[in-house]
Amino acid sequence: MGEKNIIYLKLGELFCGPGGLACGAAESVTETENSIYKIIHGWANDYDKDSCDTYSKNICPEDPDSVICKDVKELDIESLSQIDGFAYGFPCNDFSIVGEQNGFHGIYGPLYTYGIKVINTFKPAFFAAENVGGLASANEGAAFKKILHDLENAGSGYNLTYHKYKSEEYGIPQTRHRIIIVGFKKSSGLTFKIPAPTHINNFVSVRSVIENPPINGNAYNNEITKQSAVVTERLRHIKPGQNAWTADLPEELKLNVKSAKLSQIYKRVHPDKPSYTITGSGGGGTHGYHWSENRALTNRERARIQTFPDNFVFQGSKESVRKQIGMAVPPMLSKIIFTSILKTIAGIKYEFIEPEISIPKTNSVKKQIKQYKTNELRLFS
Repeated sequence: MGEKNIIYLKLGELFCGPGGLACGAAESVTETENSIYKIIHGWANDYDKDSCDTYSKNICPEDPDSVICKDVKELDIESLSQIDGFAYGFPCNDFSIVGEQNGFHGIYGPLYTYGIKVINTFKPAFFAAENVGGLASANEGAAFKKILHDLENAGSGYNLTYHKYKSEEYGIPQTRHRIIIVGFKKSSGLTFKIPAPTHINNFVSVRSVIENPPINGNAYNNEITKQSAVVTERLRHIKPGQNAWTADLPEELKLNVKSAKLSQIYKRVHPDKPSYTITGSGGGGTHGYHWSENRALTNRERARIQTFPDNFVFQGSKESVRKQIGMAVPPMLSKIIFTSILKTIAGIKYEFIEPEISIPKTNSVKKQIKQYKTNELRLFS
């Protein structure tokens, strides 16, 4: 039997962050009797320099210029090289369930349309778009319907499959719930199937991922945060899984907060359960806390919870690295998605489930198109 034909599919990315999607995509591979299918890096864009430096170092060290560090509004999309696939986790701040939920009228809402422009320009064989779980209910469902309409009709038209993935059901030690939309060109006749969960009754715990194997003392991005005396004392009273509101704290250690009491404030992870969602922003009390030691998690511990390999080195300050890790897509989830994309292309069957997502009933899509048309004209005029 002769050597197999290797089919490389080139991937482009917007809002690439440190490379969570790319890391998983690079590890995905599918084989048939005659061919091997792989995804390779084409180009990527982000406006954050540390994220771009991290991406370049880990994803494409031999071609750092393929990572374009600039605001997407200033990116010359037409000058980029042709791609076979496209991925983007468009900024989700305005669609998140935490915050003001400004949606299309916020700073970040319209940024998804730059992905539409990429698809219109290159007409890739497939794309994957990722966002927070709250996207489906943002603006009473109007935002999600508008985005789906635009993605379906981008390029020469795409068959869409969208689903809210629960990371813990796929072996990621974290309850991170994200919507991922996968599109295949309608002309291909292909439609993506949601890969079946593998860990519904067998969640991976925080303890197992952090302690097995133990993190090397000289590991990258593993600096321990020195806690103040009052924070250390507060943590002594907080049990695994508890936060500043549910723990039995002495009066002098209670937080003087009358507004929204976010559940993650000084919350310890539970060693025998998946972590709560690792976030990339927030001040004191939001850093994620060890189940037994009276301290915040290190960035390497956060990276393990996010399923980044230990040899994935983040660039920038400790706080910048925390942000990069918290904003990223878990590479393990990315690998599962892209492996399933390759299997779809190769015609290989795999276990799947029906998509599950709830979109509130709202105004018609035509109304939404009319309502937001001015946004698009302003972006692309």
